[in-house]
Amino acid sequence: MARTAGSHSDITGPRVRAAALKLFARQGFAAVSMREIAREVGVQAGALYNYTADKQSLLFDLMQSHLDSLLAAFEDDPTAAPEARLRQFVQFHIRFHHDRPDAVFIAYMELRNLTPENFARIEALRRRYEDRLETILKAGVAEGSFAVTDTKIATMAVIAMLTGVSTWFRSAGRLSLDEVQEQYWQMVRKAVSAPAIHHVS
Repeated sequence: MARTAGSHSDITGPRVRAAALKLFARQGFAAVSMREIAREVGVQAGALYNYTADKQSLLFDLMQSHLDSLLAAFEDDPTAAPEARLRQFVQFHIRFHHDRPDAVFIAYMELRNLTPENFARIEALRRRYEDRLETILKAGVAEGSFAVTDTKIATMAVIAMLTGVSTWFRSAGRLSLDEVQEQYWQMVRKAVSAPAIHHVS
């Protein structure tokens, strides 16, 4: 089928991904057809296959792009104190995910629709990000500033807690994003910090 006049791969490709992202987030992967994506983009249905092999490939590409961006954007200074590194992680995670609500929804809610091979590849990327937080927690435990029995469980709990902000926070709400970040940081800090030792004179 001929490509719609005026469409170019460097323009239409990103538009296809943007349309798929919006539709998957609103309706769910299973409910969206390639024809609907084509209609959203403004091309003929057959033309989509110039830009993606199939709907599964689109879903995988969206998840992979999100996680690649996440990994590339996060910066950690291993020479800094663990508490400072953890605070930076908390602030980064909340802000990064707040700016990408559709990508976050798809990344967590549509995992079940990936093929086993694609699921394994996405899980490997997710683990790389989780490992960065766990590295910070382990450093704090080794230093004595964090009291965490199982750093893997603590990692998953903190990430789940922080990611939840993107589901309820609204910019027009009672608190600013900076204020929410600060409150979440205080909760995370209290959850992992070792109790202060009071010396009796």
